[in-house]
Amino acid sequence: MADAGSTAGETRTHLHGIVETLKSQIVTYALPLWSSEGWDSRAGGFIEKLDAHGTPDTSAPRRVRVQARQIYCFAKAAQLGWYPQGAEIARKGLDYMLAKAKAPDGKPGFVHILAPDGSVLNPLRDTYDHAFVLLALATVYQLDRDAKVRAEIDELMQFIDTQLRSPDGGYLEGVPASMPRRQNPQMHLLEAFIAAFDATHDLAFQARAGDLFGLFTSNLFDAKKGVLGEYFEQDWSRIEPVSVEPGHQAEWVWLLKGFERITGCPTGKQRAALLESALRYRDATGCLVDEGDAQGNIVKATRRCWPQTEIIKAFVAQAETGVEGAADEARAALMRLDKYYLQHPVKGGWYDQFDGEGRSLVDAIPASSFYHILCAIAEAERVLGA
Repeated sequence: MADAGSTAGETRTHLHGIVETLKSQIVTYALPLWSSEGWDSRAGGFIEKLDAHGTPDTSAPRRVRVQARQIYCFAKAAQLGWYPQGAEIARKGLDYMLAKAKAPDGKPGFVHILAPDGSVLNPLRDTYDHAFVLLALATVYQLDRDAKVRAEIDELMQFIDTQLRSPDGGYLEGVPASMPRRQNPQMHLLEAFIAAFDATHDLAFQARAGDLFGLFTSNLFDAKKGVLGEYFEQDWSRIEPVSVEPGHQAEWVWLLKGFERITGCPTGKQRAALLESALRYRDATGCLVDEGDAQGNIVKATRRCWPQTEIIKAFVAQAETGVEGAADEARAALMRLDKYYLQHPVKGGWYDQFDGEGRSLVDAIPASSFYHILCAIAEAERVLGA
């Protein structure tokens, strides 16, 4: 039997190779799986989910946000040199999304849900969806600066600026507007604005990001309690009791680092507070649970895949800033992601959610998780190296 010292040494060795291990899984299995089984070769468009055996569910309705996320994944993989053929797949996905989801009823903006045959199931113009459409367009634009893609970005921003901006600050939930207001669409618009600034160097995106940072500091984040609210009234006052999603707290850590990078505005204090607070909501595995309250108690002991990717990105952001121990924490979080979520019988698939006892709650493999997983591993490689 190996002694404790050698076991610890093996763990450290694996810890430092985890980024390369997971990158290899993405390149060898996930990207080929989702570009083949994950694409509808008959009707076009990305498949919403695979079943537990990896068979595509061709009957599932298609959320436009998932189409956009998959476009992002393949464009990003091509940009990184991980999967050169991803550029063609991303453009194919973009052509489908523009043909089917953009203004099919003659009204501006993108619809919410498509049927498998490409017809409209839900014509809502959802702000969260439009954030991902912008992210997809920005990432494709970075590939070759196609003027047609830039024109789509400008047209989309015309819709976002004129139809989705709220007189109370931030952006509406969609068209038609609904309540309650949520931080989630604001967060993903910030992500998209940062990506669009990186792609275009247009200062208007920097300014839009600044507006959302102002909303974050004044309303979304409670600095005294160290928690990010999820639901708000029309005037951005918090709805009590405050629901806390630790995955979103971690996601904001990474986004604030991106905002600091493009503006020079310091965000270290907020990032440290958000991360410290997020880490209160962990179970015995070390994984983040799905929901807590403002006092740090766990409300929902289930744990989805995506919060684990966001805590990776949070620690990566802190490591990039030079915070002591953050790099090792990021690698440990990658190990947990691999151990609990990526060891699926379908190579290139993942488990989506577990209950408090560690039992899988979702049979299907949702395409929507790919964006989270690929981004976390890409960020880890960029900052930590392989």
